[in-house]
Amino acid sequence: MAYDDPKTLVSTEWLAAHLKDPDLRLLDGSWYLPTMGRDGRAEYDAAHIPGTRFFDIDEISDQRSAIPHMAPPVEKFIARMRAMGLGDGHQVVVYDGAGIFSAPRVWWTFRLMGKTDIAVLDGGLPKWLAEGRPVEDLPPVVRDRHMTVQRQAHLVKDVTQVAAASKLADYEIIDARSPGRFVGDEPEPRPNLRSGHIPGSKNVHFATLLNADGTMKSPDDLRAVFEAAGVDLKKPAITTCGSGVNAAMLALALELIGHRNHAVYDGAWTEWGMYNDLPVATGPA
Repeated sequence: MAYDDPKTLVSTEWLAAHLKDPDLRLLDGSWYLPTMGRDGRAEYDAAHIPGTRFFDIDEISDQRSAIPHMAPPVEKFIARMRAMGLGDGHQVVVYDGAGIFSAPRVWWTFRLMGKTDIAVLDGGLPKWLAEGRPVEDLPPVVRDRHMTVQRQAHLVKDVTQVAAASKLADYEIIDARSPGRFVGDEPEPRPNLRSGHIPGSKNVHFATLLNADGTMKSPDDLRAVFEAAGVDLKKPAITTCGSGVNAAMLALALELIGHRNHAVYDGAWTEWGMYNDLPVATGPA
């Protein structure tokens, strides 16, 4: 099925039809793990969908924190968006170079700031290129526009809130990391982190949300993935992962199946696995 919802997910066909809309703004939110050996900014500079700006997930963050790419302060978000010519009244579409990998993190960041007119491009740049659609290497013309932000604090959880949820079991904590990392068999890609998962959490590897072509599965299939992992969809959810990027992919999937009560644990395993006084579980959920 083709998604065409400008608040969650849009198809390449939708984007091609709206590419010249005056209030459309495109963002490349490509970000990669060090082990992936890719440079999102360099790839953007080489080729991007016409009119696209680059959203640097590492830089547009709270750099006062020792934890990578934590959500940015409101003032920094506004400043960076205005510098890129994004503001009130714009419809934003964000994509990445992996298909759907880091773009949902940008989608979630906008929603955290109260901006809901944003969608992820289903299948991302790989699908766009596979269909022979246009790209360019020129930077867009930027015109400043005012941006109003109202931070939605309920969309993010900190370590204290997640620890309480783990103990009380009043939320479903859903972990997007690979099964090997979740059970504790695979080492973490970041140094000095313990292996395992937050006690009581369930494992829904982000890759299981995608079709073979890198597009998002249908709502019925997404629901089946969560249910197969033992997730109680009647409960509110907290999504997590290694550093808060793929957790946003789970948030997008929950939104697509109509589950509205979800938040991202921004510190994720980078924070939880760092502190020896926080409990760690190993083995299956």
